[in-house]
Amino acid sequence: MRIIMNHTDIKMIVTDLDGTLLKDDKSISTYTETVIKRLRNSGILFAVATARPIRAVKAFLPWISYDAAVFHNGAVVMDHEVLVKNLGVKNPGKIVNSILGNNSSYKIAVESNDVMYSNFNAEEIWPGIDYIKTSDFKELEHSYAEKIIVGAYSSEEMNQLRKCISDDLYLLPSENRIITIHNIQSTKMNGIKTLAERYDISPSQIVAFGDDYNDIDMLRLCGIGVAVENALPEVKEAAKEITESNEQDGVAKWLNRFFGI
Repeated sequence: MRIIMNHTDIKMIVTDLDGTLLKDDKSISTYTETVIKRLRNSGILFAVATARPIRAVKAFLPWISYDAAVFHNGAVVMDHEVLVKNLGVKNPGKIVNSILGNNSSYKIAVESNDVMYSNFNAEEIWPGIDYIKTSDFKELEHSYAEKIIVGAYSSEEMNQLRKCISDDLYLLPSENRIITIHNIQSTKMNGIKTLAERYDISPSQIVAFGDDYNDIDMLRLCGIGVAVENALPEVKEAAKEITESNEQDGVAKWLNRFFGI
């Protein structure tokens, strides 16, 4: 991949949301909004790549604020409001029942068709979230899920969960002590590849921002991968550059410096 030398090479900006573009209180500063608006007005595409579901993003970031999005770590890819790709987990109910059969104490949630089903009070982890409380996931046995969420984190729990899933799925640990289960093709990196193909641009013409494990491949793929200061050490190691933290508008400040706006 060639090295980006100046801002005229960049055609798209992709950023993670939580811990990257968003402040800790999930807000976006007026400064950041202004920088993004100026870049979009100049013809630069702006996309988000997030583990969040569609409904959660729409709640605080209206469609007018971005051109495309990768949701659920790549399970759903949308060009504005047009569905481009949907990669789900088959028979999620069967997988969940297998997990609970090994350890009935697991807290589990399933995201299916932009609806969350949970066997616990999901607001413990995601305050204010809408979900359907259930102790029986049988109704999801023959459906698809964007992802399965398990309240687990240790290496022992990871090994237990691996025994319950097939080779076409993978486990992804997160900082907030949960493990998510995804289709093996469902990654932010693959989501960005899909968007690049749709817009007929190269990944080398994209700058990406992130902070967590699920951002690493995305940062390595793109022409410039930028980690915010609060990113995990592994993410910083994968990035080409490091900017200020999410609390300091790191994404917008880097864009301002790079594009000279």
